Amino acid sequence: MENGAAKPVIVAIDGPSGTGKSSTSKAVAAQLGLSYLDTGAQYRAITWWMVTNGIDIEDPTAIAAVAGKPEIISGTDPANPTINVDGTDVAGPIRTQEVTSKVSAVSAVPEVRARITELQRSLATSAEYGIVVEGRDIGTTVLPDADLKIFLTASPEARAARRSGELKGADVNATREALIKRDAADSSRKTSPLAKAGDAVEVDTTALTLQQVIECVVTLVEEKRAAK
Repeated sequence: MENGAAKPVIVAIDGPSGTGKSSTSKAVAAQLGLSYLDTGAQYRAITWWMVTNGIDIEDPTAIAAVAGKPEIISGTDPANPTINVDGTDVAGPIRTQEVTSKVSAVSAVPEVRARITELQRSLATSAEYGIVVEGRDIGTTVLPDADLKIFLTASPEARAARRSGELKGADVNATREALIKRDAADSSRKTSPLAKAGDAVEVDTTALTLQQVIECVVTLVEEKRAAK
């Protein structure tokens, strides 16, 4: 089916870290000619801005007061997703341990979530052919009317092994502890917690290869697109 003939399809992919979310989302978007948005990168970007500008991460009021200041631009090409803050390419800096350790605290501030959610919705609705949006609260909060919602899961052990593979030289046990701690923080926050939408399709990636996960999701999207 040509892109022109297909109705735009909005796909929400949620789940905790280390489930293969980013790799799957990018590959599915590329294969189906859709845009791609990594919402985690946006939260990392605003966290990086807070750290760089000396905002007290322990003070939600201080964070809320400046949540509207940084200009965050997300490039949605799955082959080359970009993220810029105030004209600076931050794709590298946002992946540092310093930002990683602070992103949950910044993301929990309601004003930050409202700001980033607005950005995400405008990108999703303006995607000409449709978009794959990955994150933690896409199906529940950001895009509750998404055409297809997928929730990726995996055992903590499998997720830690994948994450420590990505974070060179990381200790698997330490990574597993950090993941469990982050899950708890993201699942228990008051504003838009990490949660599976009632109408989401759950895919357990523990025993699957990345290619199998991609094939599974592509099939689900194609079925949904054919039914539109």
